[in-house]
Amino acid sequence: MREEKDNLGTVSLSENTLYGINTERAKRNFSLHHKKTNPELLKAMILVKKAVAVTYEKLVDPEEKEKFSCIKKACDEVYEILKIKKEENRELFPLEALQGGAGTSTNMNVNEVIANYALINMGKKPGQYEYIHPLDDVNRGQSTNDVYPTALRIASIFLIRELSDACAELQTALQEKENEFQETKKLGRTEWMDAVPVSLGEEFGSYAQAIARDRWRIYKVEERLRQVNLGGTAVGLSNHASHAYRFRVIEELRRITGLGLACAEYPMDLTQNNDVFVEVSGLLKALSVNLMKIAGDFRIMNSGPCGGLGEIHLRPMQQGSTIMPGKVNPVIPEMVIQCSIRIMANDTAITMAAAHGELELNAFLPLIADCLLESLSLAKEAVRIFKEDCVKTLKADESNCKRHLENSYAFATAYTEALGYDRVASVVKNNSPTEARKILDEMKKE
Repeated sequence: MREEKDNLGTVSLSENTLYGINTERAKRNFSLHHKKTNPELLKAMILVKKAVAVTYEKLVDPEEKEKFSCIKKACDEVYEILKIKKEENRELFPLEALQGGAGTSTNMNVNEVIANYALINMGKKPGQYEYIHPLDDVNRGQSTNDVYPTALRIASIFLIRELSDACAELQTALQEKENEFQETKKLGRTEWMDAVPVSLGEEFGSYAQAIARDRWRIYKVEERLRQVNLGGTAVGLSNHASHAYRFRVIEELRRITGLGLACAEYPMDLTQNNDVFVEVSGLLKALSVNLMKIAGDFRIMNSGPCGGLGEIHLRPMQQGSTIMPGKVNPVIPEMVIQCSIRIMANDTAITMAAAHGELELNAFLPLIADCLLESLSLAKEAVRIFKEDCVKTLKADESNCKRHLENSYAFATAYTEALGYDRVASVVKNNSPTEARKILDEMKKE
């Protein structure tokens, strides 16, 4: 066992534990057994730490260069673990997503893990912080208040790009169905009542337009996230961060991530205010609204097979009942709807958490981060599955579309200009669709 001390006392850790006293205290304090810190946030935070290490390697005196070289190498090692080794990932980063302290525990967890990996690279043992210290060295020139929001922005941008691409592919799939079904005439419905004739292709074209708007909005919102407050430290005033460090670290972070990041014009603003994350979440909510609408329409048009509309047929994915033989449910649209509801709920949480920030910092950033990254990931995967296992594989039932249209009064609107609304309404009220059409044709000839 090894012992680590801080101003609150002493904590015992096993010799090979690669985090430290701050992580151990946070494990005990926030033992919710709910959900661990999002790995995308952790990966982005490692990239921030690497940019810092590379910057200081260039700025420090020669006797300190080895220290930051070891930190840089440790960042690469830990990043790879986060990418591919899930079991080891949870051993290194055991903290809950929801925690007090505005994310300080997560930042300390990352600092301690990197410090201990760097110590091993230097030929030392975990916990020998007199050689490389988690706070004095790995966290040099930083605060949780600039590291955490910067990492959240980076993680969000990566996921936004993936989501934007997924939306583009869904839009294309819907447009392909628009072309495929352009000649399939069917009954249009408003408020669940028979309305006017439309084509199935026109309906899918409308869906494609809605997703196109979502794709564009999500693609453009990345611009809002590119400004970061790294170098602003505690409240955006760059306490304990040199001028040379502030500008070089953004350049290194831009190079390492490949993102067009820029130093915030007013770092205190980004430290205080989280409205940008609310904006991103709002656009995800808008996407969820459209996904839910489309998925809901698919469920309606797929209803049946005998007692429903049956205008489209979704690919059977699994047995739908443990008691009713042969029943197959529209499981993919139902999954999409549930993902949409979760994203909407997350948007409410993000909105409330952002609004509850006080003065120079928002203590509830961990909730914002967890909800936003969950929403981005959920949206990306839901869109991908919806495209592959639902939109691309669904089929039109032209005979049912035709039957519903011919057995309706959808034709009636076409007669109102010549015959007047009241006359047409009277004929429709008192006759079957077939008889009404004959009568209206005769009236139009007169």
